[in-house]
Amino acid sequence: QAQLEESGGGLVQPGGSLRLSCAASGTIFSIDTMAWYRQAPGKRRELVASITSIGNTDYADSVKGRFTISRDNAKKTVYLQMNDLKPEDTAVYVCNAEITPGYTVRRSIFWGQGTQVTVSS
Repeated sequence: QAQLEESGGGLVQPGGSLRLSCAASGTIFSIDTMAWYRQAPGKRRELVASITSIGNTDYADSVKGRFTISRDNAKKTVYLQMNDLKPEDTAVYVCNAEITPGYTVRRSIFWGQGTQVTVSS
């Protein structure tokens, strides 16, 4: 079965930058849209950014101009470059992907375990 593994989270000061990575592995026929969500304590999970298989992107209003989502299809990896980080960006960031495990297997949504991003002085 396919799985997603995030990395790159950590503690950063306001105004700093982090780059998150999410690599897909396992049995994979193809990957369609990949995305990053985040969830802060007491808040519902929200979509941060998404990117289709051909590179079309979408961003939450709160991160436009600061975050950039990209992907490397050969590496089956999606990235989230986070610049000018603010305390309100603090959350667990979770990778999401639409994956078709095999030619005869229907596409499903997969989620990673999440990586903590903390923005604080």
